[in-house]
Amino acid sequence: METKKAAPPEKILLVDDVPANLSVLTAALEPAGYEILAVSDGATALKVAAKAQPGLILLDIMMPGMGGLEACRRLKQNAETSGIPVIFITARDDTKSLLAGFQAGAVDYIIKPFQAEEVVSRVATHLQISRLTRELQKKNQELQAEIARRAQAETALKSADEKLSVLTDLESSRWKLAGLVGNSAAVRKIIEDIHRLHQFANTSVLITGESGTGKELIARAIHFESPRARAPFIPVNCVAIPGELAESMLFGHVKGAFTGATTDRKGYFELAHGGAIFLDEIGDMPVSLQVKLLRVLEDGCVTRVGSAEPIKVDVRVIAATNADLAGRIAAGSFRQDLYFRLARYPVATPPLRERLADVPLLVTHFLQMFAVEMGIKPAPPISREALAVLQRYAFPGNVRELKNIIERALIDSGTKTIETQHLHLLPEAATATAVAPVRQSAKAEFVASLPVNLAEAEDILIQRALQETDGNIANAARMLGVHRTRIYRKLAQEEPVEKE
Repeated sequence: METKKAAPPEKILLVDDVPANLSVLTAALEPAGYEILAVSDGATALKVAAKAQPGLILLDIMMPGMGGLEACRRLKQNAETSGIPVIFITARDDTKSLLAGFQAGAVDYIIKPFQAEEVVSRVATHLQISRLTRELQKKNQELQAEIARRAQAETALKSADEKLSVLTDLESSRWKLAGLVGNSAAVRKIIEDIHRLHQFANTSVLITGESGTGKELIARAIHFESPRARAPFIPVNCVAIPGELAESMLFGHVKGAFTGATTDRKGYFELAHGGAIFLDEIGDMPVSLQVKLLRVLEDGCVTRVGSAEPIKVDVRVIAATNADLAGRIAAGSFRQDLYFRLARYPVATPPLRERLADVPLLVTHFLQMFAVEMGIKPAPPISREALAVLQRYAFPGNVRELKNIIERALIDSGTKTIETQHLHLLPEAATATAVAPVRQSAKAEFVASLPVNLAEAEDILIQRALQETDGNIANAARMLGVHRTRIYRKLAQEEPVEKE
């Protein structure tokens, strides 16, 4: 076991021009464990005190040359020695002499002839006072530093709050209804829905629509147009969350809950407290997690992984999906009770091809937005021919695709007018607007022409598939989504039976 190193003995500086006095003082103090330094004049005392830094000085007042009063004044004027306590040794106990000593900076005095016990007692007392004073000064310095640190932190926090307030206002401005561009009936319906939801800030919302139709934009508009606007909006992509970490990321975990859980961690629901959580692609959430999400929606509490203690949360849930939830409910991959809990107010987002009248407004909006980001003033125009091409385009990627098209077109054109050669469209989709209704109509007519009898309808479908594949049974089976043996059996049943 390592022994603690003893502290060095406290140094005492004795200043007296009478060697007998120095001997008496040394004999009294050395047995008490002090290291004694002795000098006979004031000038030498100044040099020794600055170099040795004694814990206390015993200083005779009456000395030839520099007397004790002058020596004391100089000690107190020097930053290196000003903190060393000085006790005067004097043969005079008149008030005037004592007052002069205290005015020079002494903390106490001892009258000659002195008693050894008195000297030791007074030295020990003032050393203790000196130590306590130094500790108090150190604590005060630490306290002042802590106060300054906290003041700095408070200033930084205030600055951060102000910046956050500005960012929140900018975020609100960006994502409020002004961010929804369009004048079609579909867009006006969505805006009406958002207005209607303003006073129902706790109602969960389910936004449906194809990818790229702006579901997150609508979710943000719902949040930032609600009384919860200044609270957090936490977007979560349910597809991007690793399955083994999904519960922890949504609901949090406690230290030691699993390997790697070195600290307690809040989940997205706790982080969204007071605000809203946006669960994008909710249709792809595992069924096991759907059960726990349903419990949170019903109870308003989350339980961190590894804990049994429920935590109350006040969170509005806005979910979105591009999947057919009705089909997934029928297939057993999505819970019906969760669907009804999420879809307390459904909002449908139409594909851009169904609101092509909004394309000019969207083009203008994106041109101005990207021009500001790129430092282009003013935003360049788009030619009538280029705009006409966009209005005939089917936009399989919806508004997201249009946004990308405009950004690239702006880069390609620089500050000049955007022409048709600056538009980069998917070639197959360019004619989809005109083709899609025809194909849909033909499909509807074909389905309507099928007989109600299932066996007869199957015969027709197989014959149609064989015609499309030039009699290739394997390709026909692949087209119909069945095994080719089914087609072989069907064809075998249709072979004529020879009469005997």
